[in-house]
Amino acid sequence: MTSAQPAFLFRHRDFGRFWLAMLFVNLAVQIEGVTLGWQVYALARQSLGIDRSAFLVGMLGLCQFLPLFVLSLYAGTTADRHDRRRIVMLSLAVEVLCVLALVVSTRHPSPALIPIFGIAAVFGGARAFLGPAGSAVLPMLVPREEMPRAISLKSLTWQGTVIIGPWLGGLLCAVAPAVAYEVTAVLYALGITTLTRIRTPTQPQRRPGGRWAQTREGLAYVRGNKIVLGAISLDLFAVLLGGATALLPAFATDILHVGAGGFGLLRSGPAIGAAAMALALSRWPLRHRAGLRMFLAVAGFGLATLVFALSKSIALSVAALAFLGAADMISMYVRQTLVQIVTPDHMRGRVAAVSGLFISGSNELGEFESGVAARLLGPVGAAVFGGIGTLVVTGLWARLFPALLHADRLEAPEEAAHAGPPSAIAAVS
Repeated sequence: MTSAQPAFLFRHRDFGRFWLAMLFVNLAVQIEGVTLGWQVYALARQSLGIDRSAFLVGMLGLCQFLPLFVLSLYAGTTADRHDRRRIVMLSLAVEVLCVLALVVSTRHPSPALIPIFGIAAVFGGARAFLGPAGSAVLPMLVPREEMPRAISLKSLTWQGTVIIGPWLGGLLCAVAPAVAYEVTAVLYALGITTLTRIRTPTQPQRRPGGRWAQTREGLAYVRGNKIVLGAISLDLFAVLLGGATALLPAFATDILHVGAGGFGLLRSGPAIGAAAMALALSRWPLRHRAGLRMFLAVAGFGLATLVFALSKSIALSVAALAFLGAADMISMYVRQTLVQIVTPDHMRGRVAAVSGLFISGSNELGEFESGVAARLLGPVGAAVFGGIGTLVVTGLWARLFPALLHADRLEAPEEAAHAGPPSAIAAVS
């Protein structure tokens, strides 16, 4: 973090408190995710074998995605009608209860898989509300002209926790999964406590219309611009096919033979590359050919997945995952610039819900796809299939969304922040 960034946090104290709270929360999410995946794989491997264990890790992703899919649009409308900070705090309180339930379940002499999957589903429901509200509250804490720096700092924080969290989660798993869950509960509680100190009002201005009408308005806002729709759908299908997160326990245990510590290192690989790219983008932002560079980055994501699939070296595997993370960061940078800066405040919850639904679809549903592919093709075959699929999607989307391919500059014109129609989101020229 540069010297200017701590000054920014002190200058905007409520944003600094929000930043610190999200630091605790994001670290908890990473430790929890690593622990859930490792525990499910370890329990299933004892009786079901390698391929079926990877499949069940993928099912874990599906359990978290389904409630998120069902509730996201409702949660986005809720974030545009009620106090966003309070929604975030209530969502985190539910997650604390879930983690405590995992502690009890894990400390049982014979832990069962079914309760773990049930708790994972509740996690997904809580995050359906946490995502839109957390995304929409950030622009309320800083002036509009400071938004790019706030987004960059928040992104760097996320990537930092993705680097440290899986590594720390791997170490805690090596001690005991219950210990990892206990640490996670403490981190969630710290996040809630920090959020209570925010004094800036986070209640959005109420707009006319019922929930269903407002939900349709948010969908129309996204659907009305092919550049935004193309960007978030490209990310969805590329990561859906190319994501290898659900396969990492199998690669760490049975292909690379590096154990729990190596598993945490593999999980940190994408974040290392993403953090480096986030630093580069904060210093040298994309000024021209943003669309073309996004497509090249997604293609690089697919190629890096293929390298990882065929690697037999932990160093090469981590390097491939780091390159993959850097490529994904470019896509995220374009998407977040559109969603956060351009969207009017009264619609941020709904638009964030749509964007978050696509992101979660690419992550949780991607884990399910990887698990199914691993069951049919084995872990290596599943990763190869994903890399090739990502390259195919990149070429297809270049034909379906030529406006995105030829998009030049990412901007946030002043009038866009106050415009209402879907066309106002066209910030790429």
